[in-house]
Amino acid sequence: MLACYTDRLSVRPAERFTLHASASHGPCRLEIARIGAERVVVLARDGVQVGEQPVPSHADRDGCGWPATLELEVGEAWASGYYDIMLTDAAGAEAHHFVCVKPPKGAPQSRAALVLTTNTYHAYNWWGGANAYSNVTGLMSGQVPFARAMDEAIGVLSTERPFAPLIVAPPADAPRLVNARKRGFKERPWASDHAWMVAHNASPYDGSAGYLYKWEHAFVAWAEAQGYVLDFLTDYDLEVEPDLLAGYDAALFVGHSEYWSGGEREQVERFVDAGGRVGIFSGNTCFWKVRWENEGKTLVCHKWRGFEAEDVPAAQATHLWSHPAFARPEAELTGLSFVFAGYHRLGMCVARGQGGFTIYNDRHWALEGADLFYGDILGGDLPLIGYESDGCKFEFGADGLPAATPMLGVPANLEIIGLAPCAFGEEAGRGYNPIIPPEKLDVIARIVFGDAGPEAQASVLRGHAVLASFKRGEGEVFNSGTTEWAHGLKAKDPFVETITHNVLQRFGVTRRAP
Repeated sequence: MLACYTDRLSVRPAERFTLHASASHGPCRLEIARIGAERVVVLARDGVQVGEQPVPSHADRDGCGWPATLELEVGEAWASGYYDIMLTDAAGAEAHHFVCVKPPKGAPQSRAALVLTTNTYHAYNWWGGANAYSNVTGLMSGQVPFARAMDEAIGVLSTERPFAPLIVAPPADAPRLVNARKRGFKERPWASDHAWMVAHNASPYDGSAGYLYKWEHAFVAWAEAQGYVLDFLTDYDLEVEPDLLAGYDAALFVGHSEYWSGGEREQVERFVDAGGRVGIFSGNTCFWKVRWENEGKTLVCHKWRGFEAEDVPAAQATHLWSHPAFARPEAELTGLSFVFAGYHRLGMCVARGQGGFTIYNDRHWALEGADLFYGDILGGDLPLIGYESDGCKFEFGADGLPAATPMLGVPANLEIIGLAPCAFGEEAGRGYNPIIPPEKLDVIARIVFGDAGPEAQASVLRGHAVLASFKRGEGEVFNSGTTEWAHGLKAKDPFVETITHNVLQRFGVTRRAP
């Protein structure tokens, strides 16, 4: 076994952090590199003594408790960013972890902060056995059937453990979570690249979180190549440093920012209301409410069991942000919600979908210079829409344009730019075995419509991804409505690039001169 973790995920220059590791074949080589448009090695050390450590039976919940291997100091010249920590043992095996280097305290290096979606990393992490979704080890071994594995999900997750390897360091050819082509006539449904998943013994959760070769990495590589300078923060930083965004003009959330704590959300809301701009290039954003305990060592995330699993006041419980017990649906901040959209080009979820947004409001500021007009499809060849998407209910006006229906937090002033059909899950009994079965349709239907009956549940299954923006307080929010936006940038799609430039420049994100 070779594995490692750190005592915290974010540090500032001149601060120290601790590396904990276990190796069956030491000593090891340590290499730390900043990962952006390029991979820049900032530290390399041979002969690191690493002993083999036991894995406790509940490491997923309680952590590993391994002794310190090294204490490391962040160099004052280390630029803010994502830093890959790689250990290589004497047999040539590799293990990875990471730290986020923040800018010096009170001295932002940029006017824009990229908030790494580390809460989502933790929720999906199954190292040690289980995650917030299921008993993954039991499921993958074939010893635990799917339904029971789901029941054995854990709602208390330790950060004092390694990340599953394919979450923290997948190979560069890791597939996207979207079907690149439309389903053929009577073709059996599929999801992502099944052959790759089998060859790499990938779990159903490995592709949904992480930085390397995933959404945030693609976004940062593009942005830095374009001359944009970004500061890096983590979700947890916004929880424990309540005024951290005060020095910025814009905060960016990329890829899959699914899990938000109360402190994080409160800070982002204050930021927007005071004039800040939020760029959401993410899908399934702010869907689950989570809670931090034990000075950041424990993430509480009971999901659907939120009001049953623990005896806490309702305001402290964990469940959907849109649950009426909180009276704070996420769309109040994001403009959109996953409950109004869902999946596209995955299994039978819109299996022959267009893969992009049909443009309606072609005069919106985000489309200036993008050469996009009414009825055009944005990103259909990429595809730009797939995996998870956010949306809203809407009606068409006399002008032929969609207008948002203000419900469950969706603001009345939401400006819809484009739309694409989505499905919250695969409908049973249609002749195909579901790959993406809908979760708790009765719960969602009751939250959205106040009715858990069959007609309401069927309505939840049918939704739309939405590309939109709106003004809130003194600030503004742009929401791409899809997890896949960064892949449009990676593909150098000129339409996606132009829109992204428009958003960043309107939101005060400046570029270095060439």
